Amino acid sequence: MYDKKGRNIDYLRVSLTDRCNLRCIYCMPEDGIDKMCHEDILRFEQVEKIIAASTTLGIKKIRFTGGEPLILKGLDELIAHTASIPLINDISITTNGILLADMAKDLNKAGLKRVNISLDSLKADKFHAITRLGDVNKVFSAIDKCLSLGMVPIKINIVLMKGINDDEIGDFIKLTKYMPIQVRFIELMPIGEGIKYFDKCAMKVEEILERFPELVQIEDESRVASVYKMPGFKGSIGLISPISCKFCSKCNRIRLTSVGTIKPCLHSSEEIDLMPYLDDEQKLIDVIKSAVFNKPAEHHLETERKSDTKRMMYQIGG
Repeated sequence: MYDKKGRNIDYLRVSLTDRCNLRCIYCMPEDGIDKMCHEDILRFEQVEKIIAASTTLGIKKIRFTGGEPLILKGLDELIAHTASIPLINDISITTNGILLADMAKDLNKAGLKRVNISLDSLKADKFHAITRLGDVNKVFSAIDKCLSLGMVPIKINIVLMKGINDDEIGDFIKLTKYMPIQVRFIELMPIGEGIKYFDKCAMKVEEILERFPELVQIEDESRVASVYKMPGFKGSIGLISPISCKFCSKCNRIRLTSVGTIKPCLHSSEEIDLMPYLDDEQKLIDVIKSAVFNKPAEHHLETERKSDTKRMMYQIGG
């Protein structure tokens, strides 16, 4: 499934909910969000229809996101049904990890291959301040559980914020010494709640290389991260720079929101509503195909210093 720029789009990120059990300062308002009507949100069987239609066009990888996907009942069944689709060869989730330790075994059994865990601080007090609600020890337990199940490499996502967590860069790097994980530093983006912190806290991931010149770049299949290792360490370090060194030319993904719209680009205002076509498989396939073909060439964060999307980050799924 190629877009008009010749990019092979084989990756669908599915936001299952805009709700979350945390309130991270760069993502969600402190008071939370208004609950949507049940009929306005995709049901799992509708998600399965869209995934199945997408596979006929070349989608092979699925990532379930949120909000926080683990707060939803029946996620293991959705993963099992997705895993039964012959053309799907990779199923992963992005989660804050709070509920993961108790669910990891069942999700892995259902067909979950990999996890990305958001972890913006290793310090209990700072983690709680950033997330407003979180217990970092629950995330540590989740990492240990996933390692015990062989769900490797685990990717740990850190939104890099100057003056907030950049003093912990070295501690995060040390995590890779003995564990088969990839610690991924992600530049703060001017989207949603992140706009409030962008001017003061944004920093380029290249600053990590200046602080730690002993990091050695390695070959990696990642389309979005430049990957490095400390010599002799078991894990790796990923640097994701959507602003300072954007990766639009290699983008291979589209996004499905929890309200049934396709976002061909994270930072574009363009969305295509799939709800009217859920009972017409061929029309659904045609609409998805058109959305992919007309995927925007690139975003303009580096010049406009804000995202064009009208959605908050928790509505899109990172």
